[in-house]
Amino acid sequence: MKEKILSLFKRFNISEGRLLEINTFETNIAEYIAEEFPALHWICSSEKKNHTAIKNCLIKAKLPNIHGPETFMLGKDDFPGKRPFDYVFIEETLSYLSWKENKALFKLLGKRLRESSLVILHETVAFGEGEMSSELKKEDRLLKEKNPQFGIRHFDNIVQAMDKNGFKLLEKENVADPSGGDTTLMVFERRAFKA
Repeated sequence: MKEKILSLFKRFNISEGRLLEINTFETNIAEYIAEEFPALHWICSSEKKNHTAIKNCLIKAKLPNIHGPETFMLGKDDFPGKRPFDYVFIEETLSYLSWKENKALFKLLGKRLRESSLVILHETVAFGEGEMSSELKKEDRLLKEKNPQFGIRHFDNIVQAMDKNGFKLLEKENVADPSGGDTTLMVFERRAFKA
């Protein structure tokens, strides 16, 4: 999994600048990428309740180009700090938000990111017009038991919502997970702002 994400970063030359990870849960991806690209400054963000665990991981990692955690609560907070970000990375988050919260997030990305900035999504998504696979149905049901507004998001809906907020899809890649639950990597680029 980490190797696939690293390969994507290399293909899109995401090797320097400022990257905001929204809804950091574990820091293993951040550490893996940041060690490979010392000129890339990876800023972790999360709700305050997760800060202690993230701080402990970053102290152990001892990597000078991973920062945070910054406080960022989806649907409530603006991007942390005043300096702009070149990239945003979001992993396994969209299913744990209502669709209204997803749309608010996409709107914020469109508002805060500059032309040519990239958004990398790593999510479990559904494809096609037909029904979900039995595995996805099960996962979707478990999410809805936690919160009726949660659920597996449809790839086409994500692309349409991102397009509405000024992003074009550059690439999607399905990632086979040996432990089950295949995921999809998506790269979006912020289009030029309309005059």
